Amino acid sequence: MSFEQFDLSEPLRRALRQQGFEQPTPVQLRAIPPALEGRDVLGVAQTGTGKTMAFLLPSMQQILRDGQAKGPAMLVLAPTRELALQIAEEARRLSQYTHLRIAAVYGGAPLPKQAQALRQGVDLVVATPGRLMDHLQRRNLRFDGLRILVLDEADRMLDMGFLPDIDTIVRQLPEARQTLLFSATMPAAIQSLTYRYMRKPLRVEVENARPPEALRQQVYPVPKHLKAALLTALLKERAVESALVFTRTKQGADIVARKLREAGLSVAEIHGNFHQKERVRALEQFRLGKARILVATNIAARGLDIEGISHVVNYDPPEEAEDYIHRVGRTARVEASGVAWTLVTPDDEPLLYGIEHLLGKKIESARLPGFNYDVPVPDWAKPSAATLRRRILGGQNNMARWRSLTR
Repeated sequence: MSFEQFDLSEPLRRALRQQGFEQPTPVQLRAIPPALEGRDVLGVAQTGTGKTMAFLLPSMQQILRDGQAKGPAMLVLAPTRELALQIAEEARRLSQYTHLRIAAVYGGAPLPKQAQALRQGVDLVVATPGRLMDHLQRRNLRFDGLRILVLDEADRMLDMGFLPDIDTIVRQLPEARQTLLFSATMPAAIQSLTYRYMRKPLRVEVENARPPEALRQQVYPVPKHLKAALLTALLKERAVESALVFTRTKQGADIVARKLREAGLSVAEIHGNFHQKERVRALEQFRLGKARILVATNIAARGLDIEGISHVVNYDPPEEAEDYIHRVGRTARVEASGVAWTLVTPDDEPLLYGIEHLLGKKIESARLPGFNYDVPVPDWAKPSAATLRRRILGGQNNMARWRSLTR
């Protein structure tokens, strides 16, 4: 199978050849033909499967075939600035031999500059919901001629509370349109969106995500007060070319990044409190190897597609087991090998049980030779009596939930 089997125009085929794309991925193979026919498509696929090209190629082909519209012919909604920028960049590469005009609209960048680009005329708008709402309220663009709507990473947009904005935006779009919705998971909330926004969608699903076969997964049990010290020791003593470190909170990301820098490691960091220029700079440092380690929160890193990551570290295990697969899938891509480490404190054990239940197996437990696991808890780190009670009750509740899952 090759891209030549699709009825694509020569400018798009030329761009594919120029970038070395020869064979479509499974999600592209299944999604592109019905999308080219104008059907609504519901795609279940995660980052790294080629889903971006699965909706860009057929949509661009239709715009080239049917001619330019009055205003944007296509709108792509994405949950984060980073993902919006990546989609826009891929759209520019695919359209480099066409007349199509692309605009990226996202928070953290000058609004007047974006407004000027929109008024000059664009064919494809890639936007985050919040910033697009700003432009709509200022009447910087209209969607009277819109023909294609794409909702990318719809599950994450709902997690981030964008549903009211999305509803407002969709109400301003023509009803006679094609809608393509892509999501890594398919909870009930996403299924309800399909009834509201789509017309008899064809469901395209890549088989249930699993960690790559070449990925080595390890769990490092550790007392909570030694987590940062163990992470530092692992990154220093193991052969780590590049590592993506996940934390649960923005404050946690700040603390981990600071401790790693104090240990002499080259670190970049991104989370929701960073301005756009800071986020772009951090990602460039990591991509170019100027920073060997990138510390990120789960939401900030969602949608990032960075090649060559040798290690993924769950400094904090994810609260949703499916997020574990999304995280660790960022290494060991194609035919490369990779390593995923998860640091687990006693408080984290219920989360580990959920991950192992989803995987259908236990993850290898490991210890770092020479690391002192017996350092006593300092007074400042000792929990209060109230905290201990909450932990006991929380642990009982989590264990009850775990037993119900495994019955």
